[in-house]
This record gives sequence, C-alpha cells and structure tokens, in this order.
Amino acid sequence: MAENIFLFIPNIVDYFRVIFAFASFYFMPTDPWLASILYIISGLLDAIDGHLARTLNQGSKLGAMLDQLIDRATTMCLCAALCHFYPQYMLFFQASMAIDIVSHWFHIQSTLMTGGKSHKVLDLSANPVLRHYYHNKIILFVMCSANELFFCMLYLCYFTEGPTVLFGLGICRLILYISAPLSFLKTGISLIQLGAAMSNIANIDVADREQMKEKST
Repeated sequence: MAENIFLFIPNIVDYFRVIFAFASFYFMPTDPWLASILYIISGLLDAIDGHLARTLNQGSKLGAMLDQLIDRATTMCLCAALCHFYPQYMLFFQASMAIDIVSHWFHIQSTLMTGGKSHKVLDLSANPVLRHYYHNKIILFVMCSANELFFCMLYLCYFTEGPTVLFGLGICRLILYISAPLSFLKTGISLIQLGAAMSNIANIDVADREQMKEKST
C-alpha cells in the first residue's frame, strides 16, 4: 500500500503552522499578546518539522515545498500588517518582502537547474557565506528566529513596550534591539544568495548557448 505523503508527521506539523499563523493574523488587530504568542508558536514548529522529517525518515518534496512557502507566506503577512501599523516605513517592509521572496525563488530555481536535491544542501564550491549559513543548523536557527522576532516585536511594540527589564527598556523593545542586527544581517545574506543564484543561472545560460553554437556549426 502506497504511503500517504499528506499524512507524514512533519507535514501535519506544517498544517498546524498554518493554523497557528492565521489565528495570529486574526487576532492582530485586537489582541497583540495572543497574536504574538500564536505567531511565535507557528515559528517554533518550523524547527520541529525538519527534525521530525530526519528522525522519522519522512522527508518529502511536498514537505520541503510546504516548509519554504509557509516561511515566506507567514513573514509576508506579518510585514503586510506592519505596513498598516507603520505606514511611514512601508518602503522598508516592501523591500524586505521583495528581497526575501526573490532571493529564495532564485536560489531554489538555481538549485533545481544545477541538479541539487535541496536548497539547503550546497556543494563545497558554493559561496562560503551561504555554505555556513545553510549547513550550520545553529546559525540557521538563530538567524531565522531573530528575523521573525524582529518583525514580531515591531508589531508588539506598536501596542506595548512590555514589562521593564533592563536599562529602562521594556522586554519587547529589548528583544527588538537585540534581534534587529541579526535580521539586517539575514537580509544581507539573502542579497548574497540572490547574487550567487543569478550567477549560477547565468552560467547555465552561457553553457546552453555554447552547446547551441556547437550544434549549429
């Protein structure tokens, strides 16, 4: 009997990620604390699904696609909300969304065109920054978590600073300041990723054109 990929445990976790994320979006206009908690739970489940896929030997192309798209969609929806709360910074959020989507799209397409099985597995000839970023699970987790916390705390700080914890700063503001540099660094890595992927695809174009010239002569 064929396996039901839709019912793989990691994929079920991804379904719950969607549920928690949209519950968060529902409460964003009215209950910032609940919305933030639900959003963070959705983000934490992202770390769990990959671990379960490896542990249970339930990795799948469907799961990889779900993982990527849920990551992009949830962050984009939060940034869309931030455009409403901080209209003066709309261009910043729009640029962040565009860089995130375009860089990952090019990276995935580049990986597929060069015969790679996963956008997170790079060969030794790959850009060293990207290689360390994707191959070191701690770095990847910290960077992605900081990026999500930065946007989430921006949202939360619109309503409240949270309890004062250090230097007269509320906990939400403190987390925002700590996560901001890592979030900006992640955007820089996305730009490096975009440049590397575009270069790889351009090299494929060059090779294809050379083959066409050889065939025509």
